Amino acid sequence: MLPELKDLNTLREALSNAPGPDGNALQGAAERNGQLTKPPGALGRLEDLAIWYASWRGDARPQISAPQVIVFAGNHGVTAQGVSAFPPEVTVQMVMNFEHGGAAINQLAKAAGATMNVHALDLDRPTADFTAGPAMSEEELLEALRVGWTAVDHNADLLVVGEMGIGNTTPAAAIACALFGGDAADWTGRGTGVDDAGLANKTRVVAEGIALHGGSGDGLEILRRLGGREIAAMAGAIAAARALRIPVILDGFICSAAAACLANMSEGALDHTVAGHQSAEGAHAAVLAKLGKEPLLSLGLRLGEGSGGALAINILKCAVACHSGMATFAEAGVSDS
Repeated sequence: MLPELKDLNTLREALSNAPGPDGNALQGAAERNGQLTKPPGALGRLEDLAIWYASWRGDARPQISAPQVIVFAGNHGVTAQGVSAFPPEVTVQMVMNFEHGGAAINQLAKAAGATMNVHALDLDRPTADFTAGPAMSEEELLEALRVGWTAVDHNADLLVVGEMGIGNTTPAAAIACALFGGDAADWTGRGTGVDDAGLANKTRVVAEGIALHGGSGDGLEILRRLGGREIAAMAGAIAAARALRIPVILDGFICSAAAACLANMSEGALDHTVAGHQSAEGAHAAVLAKLGKEPLLSLGLRLGEGSGGALAINILKCAVACHSGMATFAEAGVSDS
């Protein structure tokens, strides 16, 4: 059972006290992998993925039957600075598209056999412009974290979280810069496709945010000052999944920025996660490198919505299917020598 998120320290404590992988399942899965009808290591990274998944589910021969995709949506006051090629109204329109099954993520979740849920967070009340002050109050941050924390289905056996929020590559870039250092230009990309002048403006906005809020505290405080409600909700869901031992496939740049806030707070906070893909957003590769995550896919995606993570569900499903469904040498009556 998950504790109620009464305050931000509850989340910090939940991460610090979160269970690790199941050692017996890890050993059992590794032993089974060594007995399957294939040369050692012949399935490459699929073998590592299956053993990793088994350890978090506490089952040496697991199945994936109930994946969940959650999309969180939020609006950002910093869009008033002209950081996006699209207006904030598009967030509302896309949420309606999600709810009617018309978006890319709907198709990818369906193809992966995943249930999909959508949570819109106060779209008529954008966060504050972080160049003028903190994006959220502590209570606003806590509310957003709670949405993610309670959105995870306790019966899910795999989780992907995605986002929709016009302008949200700007707070993601600011979060990455605040957590990992460097210049604003190192972390700021074109997002939905801003031109050179737009990129220069966006970089200026990120730099102003860092000048005002950089070095302000741990990952939660950085998230409060520079983030957004949907980014906080993703962090809450990823943290809840850790407490529930539900493996998570991370999506793109924005999801990775949310995850980075957790990694900053507690060593091993992301041990239950893998990176679904490396997106076309320039700084995503750098964030994944900082997190020590090797992406499963690299297809030039830059949509968000959880699309890359949902696509990678099938990779993990195949890894687990081979691990749990293949015969051992003994079962197949085949000599392993």
